[in-house]
Amino acid sequence: MRHFRWVILFIMTYTLSACATLSPQFEQPQVNITSFTLAPQSTASTPTFLVGLKVINPNRSALPLKGMSYSVEVDGYRILSGAEPDLPRVAGYGTEEFTIRAVPDLIGGAKLISQLMSNNKDSFDYRFKARLDVGSLLPFIDIEEAGTFSLKNPSSPR
Repeated sequence: MRHFRWVILFIMTYTLSACATLSPQFEQPQVNITSFTLAPQSTASTPTFLVGLKVINPNRSALPLKGMSYSVEVDGYRILSGAEPDLPRVAGYGTEEFTIRAVPDLIGGAKLISQLMSNNKDSFDYRFKARLDVGSLLPFIDIEEAGTFSLKNPSSPR
């Protein structure tokens, strides 16, 4: 019985290491925000935003997206978040565009507005975080995009 446990442990270790080598060249997919609009009013009292996304798959194999969770932060305050089930499959070396629904975080939004009123800032840091679920056998794919946007008009004279 003792040897049987070692054999089972060896087989499990070998199987897991073989699975790890199936996709050694996996590249992180890219998620781009393509649009941002206010959704038509429904019966809900909270406004909902429609965020257009484009997922670019730089890999040979398709990404069967089961769902995703996401958030948008501005200057460290979460202002939008949501989760979306049943997303489309992204073909290998392909792109797919779809729309997700995001709801505002009222506390984070209020804190950001308070900061805006107390400081005279011209630029803001943003961070988009997404966690893509590509199925039970593959790990989650975490994507983060960060940058700065400015409220100044770049074409105005100085």
